[in-house]
Amino acid sequence: MSFYDYSVPTPKDGDFSMKNYEGKVVLVVNTATGCGFTPHYKPIEAMYENYHDQGFEVLDIPCNQFAGQTPGSDEEVHEFCTLKYHTQFPQMKKSDVNGENALPLYGFLKSQKGFEGFGKGPMAMMMGATLKKIDKDYKNNPDIKWNFTKFLVNRQGEVVARFEPTASMDDVEKAVKALL
Repeated sequence: MSFYDYSVPTPKDGDFSMKNYEGKVVLVVNTATGCGFTPHYKPIEAMYENYHDQGFEVLDIPCNQFAGQTPGSDEEVHEFCTLKYHTQFPQMKKSDVNGENALPLYGFLKSQKGFEGFGKGPMAMMMGATLKKIDKDYKNNPDIKWNFTKFLVNRQGEVVARFEPTASMDDVEKAVKALL
């Protein structure tokens, strides 16, 4: 199967097909409203505004699997994002990204780009220490580790990069621009 063979649920009980993104560059993000990484919404929205006309899309999938940092209904999450960060990209139904109820799309994404580490620096060290308490073997599985993990899909539907939440948003933007 390819990226375009998947769909994700919308807040209104519909399905959104990845076929809508054929020929586009897509950033798939599992988001949260009450996380230390929630401010990532600001640069993600800026990228969406700057590059949408060039074929860039954002697939926002709220997830409450990491310390319950996405409380509230789909409507409340959407209201938070649009009021606080002025997001304009579509937001999907709050969904799981790991475990038996994970969206099949996430199984595909993780199979294409596994976990390669958090990088260097204080945030990377903090995330490593946090995850060791949750899963001692976290380094050796492809699971999503935390909110705001990003997958970058090129215009051919290939998953070309995975960015952990500790990655620089400047690096994410450079990778997006290189595909446009």
